[in-house]
Amino acid sequence: MMRIPRIVIAGTHSGCGKTTIASGIMAALTARGLNVQPFKIGPDFIDPSHHTRICGRPSRNLDPFMMGENGCTETFTRACAGADIAVIEGVMGMYDGVDGTDVSSTAQVARILACPVILVADVRGMSRSVHALIQGFAGFDPAITFAGVIFNHIGSARHREMIEAAGTIRSFGWIPRNEEIRLASRHLGLVMAGESDSLKSSGAILEEHGDIGGIIAAARAAPPLPVRRPETPPGQIPSVRIGVALDDAFCFYYQDNLDHLRNAGAELVFFSPLADHLPEADMLYFGGGYPELHLPALESAPCTRELENAVRNGILVYGECGGLMYLSREVQAEKTYRMAGLLPADTEMTRKIQALGYVQGSVVSDAAILALDTPLTGHEFHYSRLLPDMDARYALILTRGKGIDHGRDGLFAKNTLGMYTHAYFTRPLARELVGSAGRSRIQD
Repeated sequence: MMRIPRIVIAGTHSGCGKTTIASGIMAALTARGLNVQPFKIGPDFIDPSHHTRICGRPSRNLDPFMMGENGCTETFTRACAGADIAVIEGVMGMYDGVDGTDVSSTAQVARILACPVILVADVRGMSRSVHALIQGFAGFDPAITFAGVIFNHIGSARHREMIEAAGTIRSFGWIPRNEEIRLASRHLGLVMAGESDSLKSSGAILEEHGDIGGIIAAARAAPPLPVRRPETPPGQIPSVRIGVALDDAFCFYYQDNLDHLRNAGAELVFFSPLADHLPEADMLYFGGGYPELHLPALESAPCTRELENAVRNGILVYGECGGLMYLSREVQAEKTYRMAGLLPADTEMTRKIQALGYVQGSVVSDAAILALDTPLTGHEFHYSRLLPDMDARYALILTRGKGIDHGRDGLFAKNTLGMYTHAYFTRPLARELVGSAGRSRIQD
């Protein structure tokens, strides 16, 4: 059994301020000298980047749809090694899951991990009525341990007094309205941690207006958690090298994906397609991100010119979403910019969202990187549209999700595979990728 203090920060709805509150709690706990292990429920990449910067420990995603319940428990217990406390930020409203169900909701993860829950309630435009809302959340699922509430966006001392007068539940904070600590947005969501310091003061605000001591006590009340022992890494010298693109253009990676690749026998070499030459590697992994914000730099980057020769020399190339865009011939935005040209398609940026949601599918064509019938689960979210050639070949057929073209995803050519799906690498999938990289080295 594992006894790790832990707390879930849930929200009444998207936009209620749970990212700001959760980040502030993490910052306040870290300022007190605690080793804080952060988590984010759902497939989000952006919130974890802020958690990681605040806590100095990689934030992990917890998503039962992609990982399964056992996967959530294993990731949680593995990541908490050496931590004093775990803070888990929820997703959307507390009970909102896939297709209107409970699956992958904040509530489901709280049950899986036996976590006490603190609800963030946005009280703009409300006083006494907020207690009816809170009581509904607290009583909706008796299996949830409901620790209390943080009242967000308090307008004045009088506003707080009116809410307090009818209070029936434990309060962990009264957070005043403060637009300065809200994160800026762009068309694909909030900005990444490296682009904004707007959460820098959130810890001090939570320390001043929240009950950090009470939050610690609530987290310590969580019961012991059965430990799911992770598979022991092989322990041998890494058998292959995988170059992972990591910079302002390519920054969307699940931490579990990187861990599972390492455990499968890969040495990961990080590089910047914006600034670096290609590293020596058996496979190159281009994740998602914001390549559309860096098109002139990518067009002139040395990596872009070197990729064609790398493929010719047998290097495998795998790209997801932003990586897929980069591997196409060109990206059409306000101007047209030449990209790597490894895949027979062009990319067009659009003003409207093209796909959003979970993805499931399987490999239906041997595409050098993923074997036939390999199952795949992940998420897609993009404003771009791929325009493949008429004779383009697809490696994936999706039973859920749009992909590149109405359920077809995984465009491939020679040693290159690109998809809109941000795949979650299960351990078998990670072993498949590492095995493919190893086979390419032997053939080379």
